[in-house]
Amino acid sequence: MILEKEPRYDMQKPPMRQHLRLLIWLLSWFVLRLHGSRIRRVGMEGVKGPYLLLCNHNAFMDFMVASHALRFQRANFIVAIDGFIGREWLLRYIGCICTRKFVSDYTLVRHCKTVVERGDVVALYPEARYSLCGTTAVLPDSVGKLAKMLGVPVVTLICHGHHVNSPFYHLPDHGVKCVEAEMRCIVSADEIKTLKAPEIMQRIRDAFVYDDYRWQQEKHVRIRYKKRAEGLQKVLYQCPHCRTEYRMLTEGTRLSCGSCGKTWELDEYGKLHALEGETEFDHVPDWYEWERANVRKEVEEGRYLLDVPAHVCALPNAKGYIPLGSCRLRHDMSGFHVTGTYEGEDYEIVRDARDIYSCHIEYEYLGKYGDCIDLNTKDNTYYIYPETPDCAVTKIALATEELWEWSGK
Repeated sequence: MILEKEPRYDMQKPPMRQHLRLLIWLLSWFVLRLHGSRIRRVGMEGVKGPYLLLCNHNAFMDFMVASHALRFQRANFIVAIDGFIGREWLLRYIGCICTRKFVSDYTLVRHCKTVVERGDVVALYPEARYSLCGTTAVLPDSVGKLAKMLGVPVVTLICHGHHVNSPFYHLPDHGVKCVEAEMRCIVSADEIKTLKAPEIMQRIRDAFVYDDYRWQQEKHVRIRYKKRAEGLQKVLYQCPHCRTEYRMLTEGTRLSCGSCGKTWELDEYGKLHALEGETEFDHVPDWYEWERANVRKEVEEGRYLLDVPAHVCALPNAKGYIPLGSCRLRHDMSGFHVTGTYEGEDYEIVRDARDIYSCHIEYEYLGKYGDCIDLNTKDNTYYIYPETPDCAVTKIALATEELWEWSGK
């Protein structure tokens, strides 16, 4: 085992009940007031907890909306381990429960059961990562099974406008002043007793249909931010005109291909326009889904392969990242294979395509090494940074999802 002598984060420690609720609510109220946030409640009469709160995930402001919407109801939020770095005591104190993403975690299930048994809310972001282009990410069937096992009402909180205000590919606030959210009870206390897990899961999927760019256009939300297209090349990594990958560039409000030179403008209402010739996609999510279709074709034809040099850091606990040096990242039809040498010993990290339905990625993570993927095992998290321009972590994420689908057929 890599870093065998390093202590692991204590996942077994029971979750604390939430403290500092008034302070959290006041901070949330202040942030939401700046953005004119509105929360609409549907079917929430008499729903006071315990319940399972499922939230979509587009930006950090999602947490603020959830904290405000809870109206002082005690809640335990599920948070990835990197959120605990240097502040484990504080996050535990305010009720956060640590997890590693995209691994089976029966301890987490047990903690959730503890929370609802003492009458509190479990707050979960089932997509397990920020949306890359403001649309729904993969939702695993296990969410429906968890809801059924907990046996409490299921409530969804779907936020609109958070992605276009602070997109994952370019985080600075874009100044959107009228964001919205809908808090809805989709499974009542009586229904949870009779509905089966697949039926609950279908209700969850129906509730988690959103598109921030479509919302922006329908609401006529104008974004004057002068750098609103910058970073978009990380999501839209393939040119639809010449089909070249990894040569897209952005500056200001424009997205262009470094290979063929074609250029698009992202207007103030979130639509793309080619400066010359056909506008292949005027809707950012449509371009993204076109890329997914191209990756799916590679997978179905059995030719998907990425094999690149990289460097890797590990996070066995909440103390901080441990550099492991150079490695080799291979992502192929069988899944992930990472090989390297640390302190004179060879190691290998393997995640089978059949066991990982999605993966978390980061753009310009911590402003240090660039874009990365993070792979989790039960006792460690590895941040892997490809060291080549001929790679896009977005494509790796898409391929992970398509390989999982393909392996189940």
